[in-house]
Amino acid sequence: MLQALIEEFEQEAESTRKLLHAVPAKHIGYKPSPTSWTMGELAQHIATIYYWYVGTLTKDVYDMDADEMERGSTDDIHATRDLFEKNVEKARQALKSITEEDLQDQWTMKSGGRTVLGPFPRGTVVRSFLFNHIYHHRGEMIIYLRATGNEVPGLYGPTYEDDMKVKDMNKE
Repeated sequence: MLQALIEEFEQEAESTRKLLHAVPAKHIGYKPSPTSWTMGELAQHIATIYYWYVGTLTKDVYDMDADEMERGSTDDIHATRDLFEKNVEKARQALKSITEEDLQDQWTMKSGGRTVLGPFPRGTVVRSFLFNHIYHHRGEMIIYLRATGNEVPGLYGPTYEDDMKVKDMNKE
């Protein structure tokens, strides 16, 4: 299971990288509704999730309030991309530091003294809280990009727009 998680992590980090590189500075303040994050806030949240791998994989109880990370401005997509790269490297090292058995250990997330998540087996948390959480927010980012008229990169093959370009070229 651990090797499969590492392989998925590497593949999906590359997809996240493509997506963050598609975020244009000119639309960083876009938000689809008054209660939504801006595109910059969403991008930074995606980059931040990779930081949480360390606390998830190296601690049995991870208190998010006790863990501080310098994020930079949500209005600076270049800083967010740098944050992403640094956090991916930390996450990669944390993934490589654990064993198959570690995935069975119980893990809990706290916020101050309050339990927010768990206890669950660490492997379950990696799949749900880390991997699926990133996928969810990447889906949101794709909507933001399309809503602002930006090109969406293909994460799992060609996009709808890529297919339309091919169809248009074949008509000529």
